[in-house]
Amino acid sequence: MQRQFKRVVLKLSGEALREEGSRDNISPEIVEGIAEQIKVAQQTGLEIALVVGGGNFWRGISASNRGMERATADYMGMLATVMNALALQSMLEALGVPTRVQSAIEMKNVAETFIRREAIRHLELGRIIIFAAGTGNPFFSTDTTAALRANEIGADVILKATKVDGIYDKDPNKHTDAKRYDKITFTEALSQGLQVMDSTAFSLCRDNNKPVIIFDMTKAGNIQQALTGEAMGSLVYADNDNASG
Repeated sequence: MQRQFKRVVLKLSGEALREEGSRDNISPEIVEGIAEQIKVAQQTGLEIALVVGGGNFWRGISASNRGMERATADYMGMLATVMNALALQSMLEALGVPTRVQSAIEMKNVAETFIRREAIRHLELGRIIIFAAGTGNPFFSTDTTAALRANEIGADVILKATKVDGIYDKDPNKHTDAKRYDKITFTEALSQGLQVMDSTAFSLCRDNNKPVIIFDMTKAGNIQQALTGEAMGSLVYADNDNASG
């Protein structure tokens, strides 16, 4: 069954841009493959915003656990997301897709500063927006960035690309009897302690009735199919929504 989207936020992890086992932080070939799928989806008239993590370069919380001051470590992580955003922008524009990077931290020579109304206007004009530098504040994840920006720009849904094909009641890599959910409410996910997103991002989505789809991006074509509304992965939706899609 096809889902109908007009405007979406696609959340990518930083690790999605690197080849597993490689010493390179970014794989141009992988970035190109992602960009090609995004281009095909965007040509259908879909308005697409991207949020990308920085874990292929740096993880602030990991560094803070090893003695670094947390706020500083998180700011370094924000800069890592900017590098990933620029890599995606470069590849998208090489494919002829107009793109803007908007950073939550001002850096005039590198990216636009995030302004909500300008971001919406870019989307309306057929440009892809890449939101970089997180929320601009330490102690918040890029999951929270995706939730915040999705609500700010009025996106229909957040598509969270992962390495698993949805949400399970327990780790499917450790338990052969793990149950996969096609759809689940925010309340059900919360009561079962399912790790959909971090708690701040989850709360933002739940409180603003912003659905989230968790899907497997490792299969060829899945990003394009998820963007264009192909039913896949697991849908997390508000309790007052019948989730007919």
